[in-house]
Amino acid sequence: MSVPDSIEPIVGIALGTTNSLVAIANWPPHPAPPSPPRILPDDRGRPMLPSVVRFDTSTPARPIELGYEARANALLHPLSTIASVKRLMGRSTADAANDLPHLSFRVVEGPNNTARVALPTSSGEPHVVSPQEVSAIILRALRTQAADRLGVPVSKAVVTVPAYFDDAQRQATRDAGRLAGLDVVRIINEPTAAALAYGLGLRQLAGAPLAPQIVAVFDLGGGTFDVSILRITPAADSADSTAADCFQVLSTSGDTHLGGDDFDSALLSLFTREITERFGPMTFPPETLQSLRQFAEAAKIRLSAADSASIRIDLGGGRVYQRLITRAEYQTLIAPLVQRTIDCCRRALKDARPLMHDEPLSAVILVGGATRTPLVRDKVREEFNLEPYTALDPDQVVALGAAVQAGVLMGGGSGRRSLLLDVVPLSLGLETVGGAMAKLIIRNSTVPCRAAETFSTSVDNQTGIVLNVLQGEREMAADCRSLGRFELKGIPPMPAGIPKLKVEFAVDASGILTVHAVEERSAKRLSAQIVPNHGLTADEVARLERESVTHAREDMTRHRIADLVTNARLDLHWISRQLDKLAAEVPSDLRTDLESRIATLRSMTDAAGRDWTSVDANAMHRAKDDLDRASVRLHELSIARSLQDDAPGKAPRSTPPR
Repeated sequence: MSVPDSIEPIVGIALGTTNSLVAIANWPPHPAPPSPPRILPDDRGRPMLPSVVRFDTSTPARPIELGYEARANALLHPLSTIASVKRLMGRSTADAANDLPHLSFRVVEGPNNTARVALPTSSGEPHVVSPQEVSAIILRALRTQAADRLGVPVSKAVVTVPAYFDDAQRQATRDAGRLAGLDVVRIINEPTAAALAYGLGLRQLAGAPLAPQIVAVFDLGGGTFDVSILRITPAADSADSTAADCFQVLSTSGDTHLGGDDFDSALLSLFTREITERFGPMTFPPETLQSLRQFAEAAKIRLSAADSASIRIDLGGGRVYQRLITRAEYQTLIAPLVQRTIDCCRRALKDARPLMHDEPLSAVILVGGATRTPLVRDKVREEFNLEPYTALDPDQVVALGAAVQAGVLMGGGSGRRSLLLDVVPLSLGLETVGGAMAKLIIRNSTVPCRAAETFSTSVDNQTGIVLNVLQGEREMAADCRSLGRFELKGIPPMPAGIPKLKVEFAVDASGILTVHAVEERSAKRLSAQIVPNHGLTADEVARLERESVTHAREDMTRHRIADLVTNARLDLHWISRQLDKLAAEVPSDLRTDLESRIATLRSMTDAAGRDWTSVDANAMHRAKDDLDRASVRLHELSIARSLQDDAPGKAPRSTPPR
């Protein structure tokens, strides 16, 4: 059947740490019946493409092997074979520090501290490539694979990312798509994509209408872990093709540095430790390290189906490392890693409870190849008290869900529409004077979303305002992650507190943050997409959430004092200035009273500046209010003399720093 020229295919792509897939839904488009999502295999019928690329050392800018072939020859070319590059996307070398000992290829620091791969060359001068370039090679191969299967050009895609990917990592994914010649029309979270596939399969299996369901998606892939709690609400009229099934994410939690690769690394660490204990200290060349990692991966897969696995590695020089590892031993080794996934599940459930309205959890969907590990399934079953749902292939379900969303965006067919309501994983805000964080968008807010707040200046004649955009759950900027700094310049000089700076945060459906700022009196504007140099580490994500609970009361008090100090100093500035200007008109009793109150409040603000714990926030609040009330007569005198009409009134909540 011919396809209208006006309709282009949009494919769904799961760009994975270990394997990547491409899928399509509702293609070719026609009135009825709609075609379900399907994986588009390669020319040999293989559904998955290993996310492995080998480069030519004589022409390092050009890959010579990809996928299965590159993986098979990795032992022979460890320094020029790149695997698990997703773990470097949008990250710095410091972020990737824990991975580096287990990688056979070299990772170096690129511009702005970004992690890059250094490839060997015949000239001896390394050729440096970015993770986006390597990912683009994988995406380009999937694009070609899809075009070959469909018989039409492919230039648009929905691409999945871990729910806990931050703005830098999402933007890096979009950049990789652009390098591959793909317009990434939407980025969706992997657990949400899995829920889309699950919801479609549920309708096909059970029929309609169906009642709303609360489901948990447990997604443990090669390099990342996410868990999302969703409400799936089927359309009321199953016969109405214009009706939409609603997929609402209630909460999400996860770890961008936890996956099947870490199970491999646990075994690899065991092997290298025992080898050095048995044969003495030794350096593992890249070839040996690559071999050990492949043995670790093979043992992991074996132990998912068998009670034991044999390891035998010839190290040369008559040294042979051989041992039998049991499933029980392996499970003890990875138990702390699995427990981290369960801790994330508990956080997600706690966040979702207020929105669940006492509705029970009806299913737990397993996604990702690492969920085949028996210990993982046992712990999930025990934690949720539900038998995990495994009817859909955990390796393919994310790609199928991405294809469902791509089919919705593509239009031109009669497939049922889906309303996708995803969330922001961590709060977003601005640093204010005093080092506090003013949160504009709270974590687990549904995207797309917007939030705006008005700020002002804290210094007279300030002509520039710096916006430090933050991500995290703590109350102070130093405890949160800076996503980027921007300066709004060219503001006309005005007294402190007079400029009105309206800042708006906008998060689009792909989770990308854009900041808009306008000084309303001068109409000076700033608009920028936040693209930080690198993303969140797993430890940082865990710390942000854990410490937000542990230090909640302390943080709130510190935030309150920081705001009080900022606003009190502004009041002290204005009142002192008015006292000087109105020296002849101010009665002596009023002057004495105001000077006493000014001294008291200034003493408190100075003490708070040295050590915020030395100040009673309630006492400072009372002192500020007392000074404000006492200064009313001063303002009346000012107005009477018509000296100026810019009394500050109530100071803004917080002000961006200079």
